[in-house]
Amino acid sequence: MTNVSTGNGRRTGWGARALLAAGLVAGALLPATPAAAVHGAVPGDFNGDGYRDAVLPAPGATVAGKTDAGAVVVLYGAKSGLSTTDVSRRKTITQNSAGVPSTAEKDDEFGAATATADLNHDGYADLVIGAPYEDTAAGTDAGMVTVMWGGKYGLLGSSELPSPSDEPEYFGLDLAAVTGSTKTKASVMVAGWDGAVGFSGPFSRSGGYGSVGLNQDTGSVASVTLGYFSGTTNADGAHVTVGLSDLSGGAVYSGKQLQGNGRIAAAGDVNGDGYDDLVVGDPEDAEVTGVDGALGGRVLVYHGSAAGITPDTVPAQITQNTAGVPDTSEKGDDFGGSVAVADLNGDGLDEIVVGTPREGIGGARRTGRVTVIPGRASGALGTGAYSYSQYTAGVPGADESDDYFGTTVSAGDINGDGKPELLVSGVGEDNMTGAVWVFPGSASGPKAAGTHMITASAVNLKQGGGTYLGGMGLFWVI
Repeated sequence: MTNVSTGNGRRTGWGARALLAAGLVAGALLPATPAAAVHGAVPGDFNGDGYRDAVLPAPGATVAGKTDAGAVVVLYGAKSGLSTTDVSRRKTITQNSAGVPSTAEKDDEFGAATATADLNHDGYADLVIGAPYEDTAAGTDAGMVTVMWGGKYGLLGSSELPSPSDEPEYFGLDLAAVTGSTKTKASVMVAGWDGAVGFSGPFSRSGGYGSVGLNQDTGSVASVTLGYFSGTTNADGAHVTVGLSDLSGGAVYSGKQLQGNGRIAAAGDVNGDGYDDLVVGDPEDAEVTGVDGALGGRVLVYHGSAAGITPDTVPAQITQNTAGVPDTSEKGDDFGGSVAVADLNGDGLDEIVVGTPREGIGGARRTGRVTVIPGRASGALGTGAYSYSQYTAGVPGADESDDYFGTTVSAGDINGDGKPELLVSGVGEDNMTGAVWVFPGSASGPKAAGTHMITASAVNLKQGGGTYLGGMGLFWVI
C-alpha cells in the first residue's frame, strides 16, 4: 500500500476498510484516451432551508470563449419545486467565479463529476466538483477537485482537495462523498488514472482535512462509491477500473477484487437489512457469452453483510429479461449505463434506478429509457419494476433518436415533502446541449405526471451544442 500524507503533514498507510486494499487487474487497460466521468451529485441542501437543491453539471459549457471549460448550475429547491426563471434561486459556478480555484480554460470540463455531503458538519451540504482535464503544475490533464462550501446564503467560498500523487492523471474523473456520523467520519473518494484517493475528515472551509490515502494497486480507476457495506460507522470504498480488453467492462473492487465486472458503481440498502449493498452497472454486451456481461447490459447487486462484501460474494444479476423488468434485452441497449440507489417510496428499502440510454423505442434509435427496480427484503429483484421514457404520458419532450435519455440518474427531495424527486438527464437532447427531467415524488415513487424538463437554454447556457447539461455519464465510453 502506498504511504500517504495526512492533512497535518504526517505519513500514514490507508487501511483496506477506509479505502481500497491491494488487488491486481488482469488484462490490458482500455481505452487509450480517458474515460468520461460517470456520477452526478444527488441534490443537497446547500443553504439549510429544508429543501434540497438540484445540481446540474454542464462540463461542455463554454466560459469566456473557452470551449469545454465547464460549469455547474445549482437550482435552489423550494416548496414549489425548482425554478429556472427566478434568477435569485439559480447559481452558475465556473472556474472564473469569484473565489473558485484556477481559471476557466479550454477542455478543463469543470463539473465532469460532482458529489454532495456535509463535509464539515455545519448543517449545510457542500458540493464537490471534479475537473479531470485541468492542467496543473503536476502536468497536463492532472485534474483538480474543488469543494464549494454551503452556508446560510448557499454555496459561497471554496477550497481545493489536492491529489497526493506525484504524477496525478485525470484526478476528479469520478467522485463520491458521505457526511458520516461525526466530523472525522466524513469522507470523499476520488477516481483517477493513477489510482483511487480517499480523504477523511475533519474537513474545514480553509481546505484542511484529516487524512488522505492513495491506492495505486489496481488498474486505472473510472468509478467510485462509498457505502456502509459492513454496517459499521466507517464508510467502505468500492471502485471500478477502466475497461479491460478481455471483459465487457472494468474490474470491481471493494477491499479486494470481486466477481463480475462493470462500468459504474453506486451504494444503498436494497434489502433493508442494515447493510448497504453495492450496485454495479455493466451496460455493454458480453465479450464472451456466459463468461462476462449480458446481452443488452446488466446490473449486478452485491449484498452487504457483517463481513462486508468479499471475493466470495456472488452478485445477483438483473437484465431486461429478468422477470418483472419492462422490455427485453437487445444488443446495444446499454442497460446499466447509469445507476442510482435511493428509497423512492419511503418503505425503508432502496430502489435501484437504471438508465438504458441507447434503448430504441417507437422507431427512434438510442432514445433511451429509465427503469426503477423496487427494493425487496427477500426474493429476486425485478418484481414490480417500472420504467419511463419520453414516450411515457406526462413526460415532456419529443422521443427522438440519439437523445440518450437516462445518461445520468439521481434522486433527492427538492420540495421538502419527504418524497424524493427523480432526476434524469439526456446528453443528446437538442444537439448535445443536454436536458434534465425532474419527476415529482409521491408515496408510491416518482410520477410522470407533472414532470418538468430543464433545457440548457432555460438555465442561460445558450451555446448551440455540446453543453452536456446533466453530465456526460458513460456517453464517451459505452
